[in-house]
Amino acid sequence: MAIDRLLQARDIAVIGGGTWCEAIIGAARQLGFAGRITPVHPTKTELAGVACVARVADLPTPPDAAFVGVNRAATVEVVAELAAIGAGGATCFASGFAEAEAESEGAGSLQDALVAAAGDMTILGPNCYGFLNAVDGVGLWPDQHGLVPVERGVAILTQSSNIAINLTMQTRGLPISYVVTCGNQAQTRQTDIALSLLDDPRVTAIGLHIEGFGDLRAWETLAQAAAARGVALVALKAGRSQQARAATVSHTASLAGEDAGAQALLDRLGIARVNTLAVFLEALKIGHLFGRLPSGNIASISCSGGEAALAADAAVGHAVTFPPLTQAQTDGLRAALGPRVALANPLDYHTYIWRDGDKMAEAWGAMSAPHIALTLIILDYPRGDRCDPVDWDIATAAVIAAARATGRRYAVCATLPELLPEETATALLDAGVLPLCGLDHAIAAIDVMAQPTPITPPAPILLPGRPAGATTLSEADAKRALAEFGIVTPRGGRQIARDALASDIAGRTAPMAVKVLGLAHKTGQGGLALNIRTPEQAEEALTTLADGPLWVEEMVPGGLVELLLGVTRDPAHGYMLTIGAGGTLTELLSDTATLLIPATRQDVATSLETLRIYPLLTGYRGSAPVAIEALLDAVDALQRYVVAHADDLEEVEINPLILTADRAIAVDALIRKAVP
Repeated sequence: MAIDRLLQARDIAVIGGGTWCEAIIGAARQLGFAGRITPVHPTKTELAGVACVARVADLPTPPDAAFVGVNRAATVEVVAELAAIGAGGATCFASGFAEAEAESEGAGSLQDALVAAAGDMTILGPNCYGFLNAVDGVGLWPDQHGLVPVERGVAILTQSSNIAINLTMQTRGLPISYVVTCGNQAQTRQTDIALSLLDDPRVTAIGLHIEGFGDLRAWETLAQAAAARGVALVALKAGRSQQARAATVSHTASLAGEDAGAQALLDRLGIARVNTLAVFLEALKIGHLFGRLPSGNIASISCSGGEAALAADAAVGHAVTFPPLTQAQTDGLRAALGPRVALANPLDYHTYIWRDGDKMAEAWGAMSAPHIALTLIILDYPRGDRCDPVDWDIATAAVIAAARATGRRYAVCATLPELLPEETATALLDAGVLPLCGLDHAIAAIDVMAQPTPITPPAPILLPGRPAGATTLSEADAKRALAEFGIVTPRGGRQIARDALASDIAGRTAPMAVKVLGLAHKTGQGGLALNIRTPEQAEEALTTLADGPLWVEEMVPGGLVELLLGVTRDPAHGYMLTIGAGGTLTELLSDTATLLIPATRQDVATSLETLRIYPLLTGYRGSAPVAIEALLDAVDALQRYVVAHADDLEEVEINPLILTADRAIAVDALIRKAVP
């Protein structure tokens, strides 16, 4: 499929009538389209002042791109006609295909017919607005838009046409090269479009508004291609799925959350994730000018102590830091600002040098340093319709001068988005200075763009199987299955009859744990009795234990920390590995980290450091550290089990995994899988 022929079309056909098709012609002209536009309509002689032909077969040449603005049934026929004459591609505007399958009988089969009709011809949609190409001056867009021609800029891909329209109207100075709506991706996927755009050197970064991922292998390919080209990918992930929580019985499934799989996938692929459209735009600006940032170390300089405090407070909760000034920074700032300014990062430089462009450039140059990823100059511009901005013009020129003199990354950041005029933002960007609109948005964007990306491509994600009729294994069977792959379990475990419990305990020398098999969560359900040492204690325990077969095993002595290890099958993202606080702290803390399988030993070790209970693992307030290597061995063993049973596995949970100074022991285990 030649997506580039569609997106860079010089010959356009507009098929259909009405205001939507008329708008196509207006949108293309707004971008300066210099090619041929031919409307197709069976009865009209002209559309928006352009002469029509009656049929697709009457087009003077096979068009590079066609807007198909007819009803859904006719769309299939028109697409077949376009494919037959060798058209480059089509945007299918009509809705009522697979996206309406639950409400409209036959919609799914109609979509299949559409794909079959297209054959090798590229189609966008259906239920799709089309695209805008501001670098070549091409558009198939049935509405107003806010783009202007640019020489280079970011590409934005979204399934939502309305969000696409809104993003074209931004006034933050972001140069946008392409906007492409993907519709329900009957044939051409979001990843297909993004991969094609990566081949265009005029595309500086790619923004992805994602409702669902689909083919995980395609996303892996896209992430690797973008990394090889040095093009940042920024994602706004919507449509949080509940698939991973369906039909689950473990703590793991509930703690993993609806969105954990999506976050783990994006982290694994090195795709920066944002949560709002405002941060999406600011992150794309960073990607456009600088790509991904090498760290979250920033410097901030303003002429207000209040703004310095706002900058410091905005970074709370983000992986953004303000390193203390080095001696070189201190010396340079002291020379520029004199003895009366207290030097710090963030810095309030007062107003001693305001209106002195040379001194401002000198001070701002001194504030930057090799270990600083981005130096923020906080400037709030006055309203041009009511105030005189001449003093701020001096400040703007000083920032540009500092950036050119040092060759380092600079940003002008307004505390409120509306306090950085669009024309100023554009001028700054053209001069190599990053315009950031809104301090909170800026810090959030810096955070995501400074997150580390994989140095080498990770191993392919373990794709989820499709188990049917999953059954919960008994604890005994689950432990035996995991032990075969290297998971350490308590000694002396065996299943016994209830009337044999007392005699069994009498033959043991160590304290025992007695469990009722068949209960997913034993605590609080009469499923567990601990520290049973004598036949009398065994008889007493029977009066409180729930009905069911019993499992007896040795108590694990000397446990320092209890963890949860779990895996759930997420149909949308793969197998999710969850690590977190276990035992009685599981629900209380909800302290977890999630990765996708296979996860490297280093990835697991790094994820442990994000847990609030991590200090307990390393020895808190003089306590002994746990056996981290044994824990990592247990995770490796669990992953081996999952890989070996991926075709029929639903979920696995070990809770608690008791960690001691030298061991990691699975005290309880749950497995759900399809059993032949």
